[in-house]
Amino acid sequence: MIKTTTNRRVILIILGLLSAIGPFTIDMYLPAFQTVADDFNTSMDKVQLTLTSYFIGIAVGQLIYGPLLDKYGRKKPLLAGLLIYIAATFLCILTQDIEHMIAYRFLQALGSCAGMVAARAMIQDYYEPREAARVFSLLMLIIAISPILAPSAGAFLLNHLDWHYIFVSLFVIGSAILIVTFFFLPESYPGNRKMSLKPHAILANFWEVFTNRKFLTYCLVGSVASSGLYAYLAGSSFVMQQYFGLSQSQYGLAFAFVASAMVVATQVNRALLKKWSSPQISRIANMWQALIGVMMIICLLTDTLTLPVLLALVFGYLLGHGFIFPNTSAMALSPFKALAGSASALLGCIQMAIGALTSGLVSFFHNGSLYPMLFVMAGAAILSLFVHIFASKSVD
Repeated sequence: MIKTTTNRRVILIILGLLSAIGPFTIDMYLPAFQTVADDFNTSMDKVQLTLTSYFIGIAVGQLIYGPLLDKYGRKKPLLAGLLIYIAATFLCILTQDIEHMIAYRFLQALGSCAGMVAARAMIQDYYEPREAARVFSLLMLIIAISPILAPSAGAFLLNHLDWHYIFVSLFVIGSAILIVTFFFLPESYPGNRKMSLKPHAILANFWEVFTNRKFLTYCLVGSVASSGLYAYLAGSSFVMQQYFGLSQSQYGLAFAFVASAMVVATQVNRALLKKWSSPQISRIANMWQALIGVMMIICLLTDTLTLPVLLALVFGYLLGHGFIFPNTSAMALSPFKALAGSASALLGCIQMAIGALTSGLVSFFHNGSLYPMLFVMAGAAILSLFVHIFASKSVD
């Protein structure tokens, strides 16, 4: 239980906002890919690299924040990360070319990932594994609302202003989150000042986490499954707007529809956890997601993949993700308390590193067709299922 005078619901909302700032920063920018490419006189695959650099920044940044959260407590490193995010967002507003945009998006990610790591660690501070899975589902509700609102908001700004105002809005949102975090989020862990930040000590802590079989198994299951989502994020702008010819506003609505699957899944997951365990739920969701991935490829190869069919299949794919992510995250982090920050950081790093790989693959194999995005999505779902089937038996 949360032992603080601050309202429990307020704390959960703030943790949700901290978890969502990274995804929101990704999703609000997606409708602007073509506009940015035209403005900078560059290609779509170059603009897609701003997404890949963002994923790399989140992966690297989490490894930095994890030890800091364990040594100095959760709040001070979190506030420092939010300041970095705000500064980098301001630089994105001023940038004049795609090379600087790629670099500034990397810095923006370094800042935003502080919220993601801190939120996961604070859940481990407060809750036992089964309850933590329910709380992760609540946070996923807030995170899932992000891709419903963000692309539509980005498209609205593009229709009335220009792409720079997307980053103006993110600057305002980041500043607001910094303020509410500073004043209303209590410290959940005072830190261990005796913990060394020397490289060998940090590596030893990460190694202790990484070699925990339960952590590694569920980290890989969740990370590989989630990487299909990142492949979709990397390819959806081209597929929806260029291949199927949707406008920016229509793309935002389509994106919101498929993202609503995660809202449905996370709320159903909370109810299922009363009767089923996290490993059971995530395994069934893995099977479902892999089946959807196979159906994507069959429809693609038989030339029956119309836009409505694609939207329905992606909806089903993200429905599976909404069950897999909270349950595998809770199980991966369950063995750790004192090293919750480092465990959260390593979990997030691996998730984003694999996500950066899959988004990079979509960009690398970009050929004006649906093949790169859908094959990567299907491959991620199938590989995650194999890991779950063959590796989880010894840890459940």
